[in-house]
Amino acid sequence: MRKITEVIAALILAVCLAACGDISESKIQIDSETLVYGSGDYTRINPAMDEHGEINTLIFDGLTRHDGNNKVIPALAENWNFDENTNTYTFNLRENVKWHDGEFLTAEDVKFTIESIMDVKNRSENAPDYEDIEEIVVIDSHTISFVLDSPNAAFLNYMTMAVLPQHLLEGEDMQTSDFFLNPVGTGPYMLDSWEKGQAITLKKNDTYYMGEPNIDTVIFKIVPDDSVRAMQLRSGELDLAILTPKDAKTFEGTEGFVNYHMETSDYRGIMFNFNNEYWQKNKDIIPAVCCSIDRDAIVDTVLLGRGEAAYGPLQRNVYNNENVDHYDYDPQRAQSILQTAGCEKREDGFYYRNGKKIGFIISVGAGDQVRADIAQIAAQQLKKTGIDVTVEIVAQADWKEQMAYLIGWGSPFDADSHTYKVFGTHKGANYSGYSNESVDFYLKEARRNADSKARADAYGKFQQALSDNPAYTFICYVDADYVAVRGIEGISENTVMGHHGVGIFWNITDWEIER
Repeated sequence: MRKITEVIAALILAVCLAACGDISESKIQIDSETLVYGSGDYTRINPAMDEHGEINTLIFDGLTRHDGNNKVIPALAENWNFDENTNTYTFNLRENVKWHDGEFLTAEDVKFTIESIMDVKNRSENAPDYEDIEEIVVIDSHTISFVLDSPNAAFLNYMTMAVLPQHLLEGEDMQTSDFFLNPVGTGPYMLDSWEKGQAITLKKNDTYYMGEPNIDTVIFKIVPDDSVRAMQLRSGELDLAILTPKDAKTFEGTEGFVNYHMETSDYRGIMFNFNNEYWQKNKDIIPAVCCSIDRDAIVDTVLLGRGEAAYGPLQRNVYNNENVDHYDYDPQRAQSILQTAGCEKREDGFYYRNGKKIGFIISVGAGDQVRADIAQIAAQQLKKTGIDVTVEIVAQADWKEQMAYLIGWGSPFDADSHTYKVFGTHKGANYSGYSNESVDFYLKEARRNADSKARADAYGKFQQALSDNPAYTFICYVDADYVAVRGIEGISENTVMGHHGVGIFWNITDWEIER
């Protein structure tokens, strides 16, 4: 009997060891020279056409970059000068900068990148940032000039755009090229491997012109689900991740972890699709939607106070105009607006117009629980007013057909960023189809004037025009809650993050890990 017991015990032990072996082999191995970051998924890495890719900063460089105070400083360009008489910026590039494949960076690469973005056939949402460029002149291999048809106060900000290698992309389709699955940059890290849906592994660039990074390997482990990201931090599978406020709160005071509550310029709101016939007929009820949202309640319940109620796109910018209509929570005002518009409330508690119930659908991208929660609460609040609103979770936004979308934008940089191309008529990131002549005029005025007082006046009038004729119902600013294992040194907690909390890796070359 004892022998049988021993045999059974041995078999159980063997099975357990085999199982443990399988689990450990399936996990990404973490050591003191590797940083594992919990990331959303990537279908491509294409900074010229897309936005918001946290990984872009590690692989690519621009002529300029932003420091910890979000000020523009030199990067691939050692210096530059501006000729006010001709509206010409001339950049002097660093010499001996190499692409990850060993080829040297030249001014032709810069020209190729910006012209590719400007080319309408490439359909880049970044194109409006460069529409003032009249001519690009390569003076020599390390000197390039941009002649603008009018001043652009945000131009140096937009020169942070990642420069792409002409020798690998010339003649390629800028939307579908395989290059964007095997990107080559000049940045502090280079692509080592990409397991689709699993992980993107980067290894350090030993010859990086700003100095060799301290961390050998950075792994972007694909963990789209917020709650799973939190679990994998606890289990040791991740070193760093941005979490929902509710998940981040569970790490506060926990030994071995550090919470970073970081301010952002990142706002959320209901974007109305003016290409949809519904809003062409019912645009006048949008102020009622705005007054039906109890923003403070959403900040408290969804964000746990980690953010603030929103009333405009420049609220955390130096050019904010706080004197516009905030559309504070006021159900009575909302109902008065509906009644003035000719809507009548029926016994079911909803308003009707011309026999049709007033209401719409808010689409929310899958995988973002915070946005989903914001939309659900907003829908409940709107129903209390008498507007029948429901929420649908979608795998992909349908910019042409959807009625409304829980949108997010925001930039901690120049005020032109994510205003001009988001609210300007027919601009690259204006997914709502919004058009307002006054908004267009004042955004252009602000862009063309370097004087801070003149810009403040123009941006103030832009915000007033936007408030008078809303494109969105602004809801809240969402701060970023990063959680890291203790021992990561160099994270800049006071840097204001951008959209989706992007920006934490701005000084990755200085980071160190002590385990």
